[in-house]
Order: sequence, then structure tokens, then C-alpha cells
Amino acid sequence: MEAIKKLKPPKTPPKEVEAITKNVEVKKNEFWGWCVLASFLALLVISCGVYTLVKLFPNFLPHNKPGPNRPGPIARNYADALGIAFQFFDVQRSGKLVNNRISWRGDSALRDGSDRNLDLSKGLYDAGDNVKFGFPMAFTATLLSWAILEYGERMAAVEQLGQAQDSLKWITDFLINAHPSPNELYVQVGDPDLDHECWERPEGMSERRPAAQVNASFPGSDVAAEVAAAMASASLVFKKIDPDYSFTLRTNAEELFAFADLYRGAYSVSIPQVKKFYNSTGYGDELLWAASWLYYATRDPSYLKYLTVINGDVFGNWGDPSWFSWDDKHAGTQVLLARMNFLGEKDGISPDENAKLQMYTRMAQATMCTLLPGSPSATSSRTAGGLIWVSEWNALQYSLAATFLAVLYSDYMATSQVQTLFCDGTTFSSKDLRHFAITQVRN
Repeated sequence: MEAIKKLKPPKTPPKEVEAITKNVEVKKNEFWGWCVLASFLALLVISCGVYTLVKLFPNFLPHNKPGPNRPGPIARNYADALGIAFQFFDVQRSGKLVNNRISWRGDSALRDGSDRNLDLSKGLYDAGDNVKFGFPMAFTATLLSWAILEYGERMAAVEQLGQAQDSLKWITDFLINAHPSPNELYVQVGDPDLDHECWERPEGMSERRPAAQVNASFPGSDVAAEVAAAMASASLVFKKIDPDYSFTLRTNAEELFAFADLYRGAYSVSIPQVKKFYNSTGYGDELLWAASWLYYATRDPSYLKYLTVINGDVFGNWGDPSWFSWDDKHAGTQVLLARMNFLGEKDGISPDENAKLQMYTRMAQATMCTLLPGSPSATSSRTAGGLIWVSEWNALQYSLAATFLAVLYSDYMATSQVQTLFCDGTTFSSKDLRHFAITQVRN
């Protein structure tokens, strides 16, 4: 139980980071945190105070399940915050800008990828620097897709859905071009060591910008699986509005997952330079995360078998809740798969597969219990005011990631009319989780 109370801490950034100019590195970590935070805020802004769950695939769900509650009135302060949050995606864009809303940004990095005969001009810069790191960028795309899939109707109600979809496509266009063959993925553009030696506008860059890749000889299961998750989830977003683009995303996702699983290894071993910036602590969580999204995107039962019977015990991290982040996808996978239990998406699932799905659901429940202050297993990693505080490095990403999952879990409970969350003898409701989420945003 002590492990549940404290949760597994994120890996402390290596000491090599301190050797880089401190202000530059702090800016880098803080700003990317804000770019990821925009995904979480996009969810929170349009969900706080109302239950408006939108089902990913209504035709796959039993028709006797209760539908989402009627949306409540728009909370203007959250709606305004959503519009501001989306500006972070605009600010970070690389390439030839279209419908540019940021007056002080212009075209940049138009030749990215030309050394490999590729067009890698799009995508997002990492931070105050001008490097494109594929691992956190893909995670941002996956989270943004999830928010759109569940809360797109509310985004549309405040006239932000188009902006969300456009921001997502700017990333996925880059990811598609970064995958020129089945066992090849470009995961970084720019030399971070060289880039961090000076401050400059991306529009004025003149230094060499090499593109780094993972492949069969130098694998990167973690980053390849995360890109697969991003593409699979995005394929659902674009399924109705652009079927051809959705098909391209899904096809690339399946290829990348096969590559990630067949040639196993951490990308930060294959590309040692990235250890100072976005070091990966393992790839098993990304394989489960990607398989989960591919199951939703394709309904191919082999993906469900992969993440339950074949690899649930291997990579599932049972009994050890951890913080959801760009490096650790366990908690996100658990909540995503708990969705199947809540919403009855279990036709054709074998008893063995169902048993493992129950394990994912129990882990999701344990994670929720650690977040609620009144729970016997509540984490002590909080400020005096109640804000989740795990690490001084990019501190807000952990509180907002936890909030993202809490809002989802709360709405899954409400939509399926599950009244009670049991935490070691203490009971809570979906409203308690939503209240926790609101306190994190207000803190």
C-alpha cells in the first residue's frame, strides 16, 4: 500500500542536463510542459461542471447503455482559457505557416529533412529552442486526439474544434513524413547541443539541422510505439471528416507498431544524445498504449490479445501506480482500457482477456484513489494548497496529467451510471473526482 500512497516517482533528469546553460534548459522544460498542458487544458476547459462524454465509436457500443448527459451552459472563463491555450500550438509551429494567427511568427525550417530527401518542415518546436523532439511531440498529439474524441462537441460549442483538429494535423503531417518506410522513423530534427548554445528566432536559423532516425539496426520501440499511438488515435479524429487521411494514419500506425514490437530497444540507447533531454525509462508502457489505441482504431482482436493475455503481465506494471507523463503511459493505458468496462465495449472478448481488462480497471481505480485527498491511499505529493507536486522539473505536467485522467474517469463513471468509487473502505463519487480536477486547475 505504501507504493500506492506515494506512486512511482518520475525519473530525475540526469546530471548532464546541469552542464547545459541552466536558463536555457529550464526554459526548454517549462515551455514544452505548457505545450503539453494545452492538451490537458483543452479537455478541462470544456468539461468542468458538465458531463458531456462523446463516445469514440457509438456503433460499437450496446444501444441500451445510457447516453451522455445534456451539456450544461458554457463556462465563459474556461472557454476563454481554451482559446488562449490553443495559441501555444500556433506559437510552436515549424514550416510554412498557413492561416497564421501569431503576428510575430513566420515561415521557418523549410529545408528540414532535405538532407534525407524528406519534407520534415512541419511539426512543433520543443520549447524556447528550435529542436523537434518526436517523442514528446507524438505524446502531445495522442493526448490532443483523446481530448477531441471525448469532448469534441464541447470544443465545437465554443468554436475551438476546428483549431484543435488543425493543430493535431500539423503534428501528424510531420509524423507521416517522418516515416518513409516500414522500419524507419525520424525522431529528431536539429542538434540540441548546438541549438542550445544560442538564442535565436526560428525564422533566422542558419545552423545545420540534422535529422536522426531509429531503424532495425538502431531501434526505438518507445518512440515508434508512441508515434503509432498518435497516428491511431488521430485516425479516429479524422475518420469521418477525411477518410483517406484517416486510412493513411491507421496504416502508418500499424506499420510502426509492428516495427516497435519486432525490433525492441530504447531510442535513447540508439540515439545517446537525447538522454540529456528526453530520456526514455522503458518501452513496455508505450507498446501497451499503442496496442490499446490500435484496438480502438481497427477493432482487430489481435491488439486486444497482445495487451491482455500476451503482454499484460509482462508490461502492465500491476500493483504499482505511476504518474502519467510523456515517459510513462501506464496510467493512461489503464484509464483508456477501463473505458471498455464502463461503457460495455466487450463483445467477443474471451474470459482470459476480460480478466486482464479487469486488472487494468483495478489499476485505474487505484490511481484515482491516490488523487483524492480524503482517500486512505491518497498521495502525499502535494503542495500545502493541494496541488499535485511530484518534481520541480516541469512540475505542472504531472498535476495536469492526473487531472486529465480524473476528468475522464469521472465522466466514464457518470455516463455508465456507476455511482461509487471504492478506496480502501472509503467511497467517493464521480463528482468528487471532478472537484479534485477543478481544484488542480484553480491552484
